[in-house]
Amino acid sequence: MTEARRALPQEPAAYAVEVRDLRKTYRTRKGRFQAVGGLDLKVPLGGVHGFLGPNGSGKTTTIRMLLGLIRPDSGAIRIFEQDIPTALPAVIGRIGAIVEQPKFFPAFTGRRNLELLATGIGAPARRVGEVLDEVGLTGRDKDRFRTYSLGMKQRLAIAATLLKDPDLLIFDEPTNGLDPAGIHEIRATMRGLADRGKTVLVSSHILSEVQLVADTVSIIGRGRLLAEGEVDDILAATGGQAVRVLVADPARAAAALAPAGFSVLPLPEGRMEVRRTGDQPGFDPAQITWLLAQQGLFVAELVPVRADLESVFLDLTAEEHLGATAGGHPAGPPPPGPPPVTGPAGPARAAQEDWR
Repeated sequence: MTEARRALPQEPAAYAVEVRDLRKTYRTRKGRFQAVGGLDLKVPLGGVHGFLGPNGSGKTTTIRMLLGLIRPDSGAIRIFEQDIPTALPAVIGRIGAIVEQPKFFPAFTGRRNLELLATGIGAPARRVGEVLDEVGLTGRDKDRFRTYSLGMKQRLAIAATLLKDPDLLIFDEPTNGLDPAGIHEIRATMRGLADRGKTVLVSSHILSEVQLVADTVSIIGRGRLLAEGEVDDILAATGGQAVRVLVADPARAAAALAPAGFSVLPLPEGRMEVRRTGDQPGFDPAQITWLLAQQGLFVAELVPVRADLESVFLDLTAEEHLGATAGGHPAGPPPPGPPPVTGPAGPARAAQEDWR
């Protein structure tokens, strides 16, 4: 072991979750399927962290490994500076998670369901009213669970995770199947938790929704990291690299811009999106207007195209040849269902020792 690795635990904790070179492969009837392949992940303390990727990219498999529900083939996981799964009992009380559809008694009220759960896990009875208020279900807490909308059911599940007042909340695709109102409610709930100092790790393939609430993100494809950092920084790295232009003759404009290293995407109503080709440095919108003016084409409109997480993701997967489609789904088979829950793996434990 190196001195640097021995010193790592003594440094001030900056991350709620750290993952290094995490790997998980399933055996299927058609052979072996690698769900997670050498994933590195860092989730800062506090705020909302988006864990993003298309369906089948390894998000749920990773979350199950974080929670000790399945074992990795190799790699190292730390949650609050504790090795997982070895030290999971020491930190599990600080974690709340929704990985699958929550189970409640349909004929019981929302409040009664939480009271039973609080008794079962040893949470104070007063927490029931507090968590109902936190997720905005006060006033509907005496309605039967079966009468709840999907959004209300999901908020009750979040309330259940809050009974022990955890520091880390992990939500796997929490807005699946919700209407716009339900999505807004869950988004507001996550933002409120982060504003109270909690760390919220939310996985999703709906990038536009996460962009509205996340402070930082990790973008993965086929089980490995493609990009991570603050949302604004990731967008700034690609923002300003394209403009929407309106000219009288888009075909002539495209021919004038191509030799200078610009690519043109035709848009409706005579507009076009202009960006630098991948092997050309720099991007100066003034050069576009100058080149077009040389051909007697005068720009009636030039507007920067604001990058979003979806466009960043599609660019990343295209560069990495991951075969993502326009809908954000990767080419190739989806991962199989998880195997039965097992204990700590030898390779995983060895990797954790090596981390030190």
